[in-house]
Amino acid sequence: MGRPLSILLIEDEPQECQEMIQCIESTNDVHLVGVTNNVIQALEYVTDFLPDAIILDLELHKGYGNGLEFLNLLQKTNLSVPIYVLVTTHNISYVTHEGARKMGADFIMVKSQEDYSAKSVIDFLSSLKSIIHGNRKVAAQSDTAESPQQKQQRIVKRIITDLDRIGIPPNAMGRGYLIDGITLIINGQNEKICAALSAKYAKTEASVERAMQNAIEKAWRTAPIDDLEKYYTARINSVKGVPTLTEFMYYYAEKITNG
Repeated sequence: MGRPLSILLIEDEPQECQEMIQCIESTNDVHLVGVTNNVIQALEYVTDFLPDAIILDLELHKGYGNGLEFLNLLQKTNLSVPIYVLVTTHNISYVTHEGARKMGADFIMVKSQEDYSAKSVIDFLSSLKSIIHGNRKVAAQSDTAESPQQKQQRIVKRIITDLDRIGIPPNAMGRGYLIDGITLIINGQNEKICAALSAKYAKTEASVERAMQNAIEKAWRTAPIDDLEKYYTARINSVKGVPTLTEFMYYYAEKITNG
């Protein structure tokens, strides 16, 4: 099946958002990185997560900005990989559609058409998954637009967001160690992670490891079970009930590297 297609949803209608979210969550080969009705926040999602695809509503009457404004901002953003943009809209203006295409929209679905539904949108994107992934792989190998520093900042932001989602708070003692440990793995270091962190922070390896494991265990004791099941999808030993430190760090390293 390969890695899922990561999707950002930019939509202002609550009912349509809910239908799209439910459809994405029930589809194995796609996952949602964020939902917003604000074009500024949408651009932040893009730079932090580099989603494979964007579902973009053109007319964000209940949000901030509009789809054409977002496309304009996206064109001006120096991204290291292409992002497939699927526009959904009630607008049937040929001029507006042509404008959206010239500004980078890859495909347009009109919401008033008879066969339109959240499922038709997700099925369409799923059918293009291998092509979208292939194009990104080629671009990533040939494009040097993202500097090493920019890449590092994006990785750290993504790790922080993922830790927030499962309830590891900023004041948790082991959180900074976890961020650095996952980053080291993403950057290719596969051994002596705790030793590297010990040297960086002038702490014993045992205290570093204990702080990280405590942060993980506290999250599993206090975070809503629905959040843990939604955002941490790796298998966990049924006896322990909590991921080990190694399992946890490698899970996020792989998740962030692949999507």
